[in-house]
Amino acid sequence: MNPLEIQLRKMKRAASYMRGYLQFDRHANDVVRRTDFGNCPRPVLLLYGFLSTRRVFEVLEHRLRRDHFCVWSINLGGLFDSFNTNGIDECAEKVREKVERLYTRYPQMGPLSIVGHSMGGLIGRYYVKRLGGDRRVRNLITLGTPHNGSPTAYLGIATHGLVSRSVWQMTPMSPFIRRLKMGAFPRNVRFVSVFSKTDRVNPFPACILEDNGTPNLLNVEVSDVGHREFVVKRTVYQVVRRELAIGYGDAPPESEITVSGAAAQPRRLVPVK
Repeated sequence: MNPLEIQLRKMKRAASYMRGYLQFDRHANDVVRRTDFGNCPRPVLLLYGFLSTRRVFEVLEHRLRRDHFCVWSINLGGLFDSFNTNGIDECAEKVREKVERLYTRYPQMGPLSIVGHSMGGLIGRYYVKRLGGDRRVRNLITLGTPHNGSPTAYLGIATHGLVSRSVWQMTPMSPFIRRLKMGAFPRNVRFVSVFSKTDRVNPFPACILEDNGTPNLLNVEVSDVGHREFVVKRTVYQVVRRELAIGYGDAPPESEITVSGAAAQPRRLVPVK
């Protein structure tokens, strides 16, 4: 098999994974508000990714609420005002505006944590690093986020490049990615990138955080997790809950210090190099 055929097979696999990840329901951002912001000591903002909607977080949101986190999300707009195609910086500005309005209205709210899936993690990173989000945010946890850009973005350009600026921003070493890497990440925010080597949408090492002299950056590997599974697999949730607890200065739950089973290795920490 020649190199071109190998590359075409990889692109077909990536397209198959993307079809499974995307759910084209124009009403998928219509969610019921359940969070009492007047009693919200540990708010967690969920940010979804490219061409996705808030509905992708149904399982993760349920688990976080069960564990007494105040969970909320934002309609990031985009294609048909439903599917996230807007620029990453544009989405981050929406996040900034919404967060500031909430804290103005509910100043008693606790420090914010952000969990971002795929491109949602880049939105969170831009907000914290470039828009002053470090004043509000305690933890930033990204799931399958292409911090170094992703080769799959080239496939996105071929299919959605005319309607989406963000897909251009996520190509490997794009001007946007290079600018986002410039300068140190705020030291007061714990920044964790959760990745899997079986993620075919943002393949290793796309999700690895770089060394910029900041000690609060951490890469955590989970095994046998596909891209869309980051938001539903229990082993990934155990990592998210543990990192939220550590970020808030709590001891992680006893049951989540180690996790048995060949399907995941959520305690494997990969040092930033």
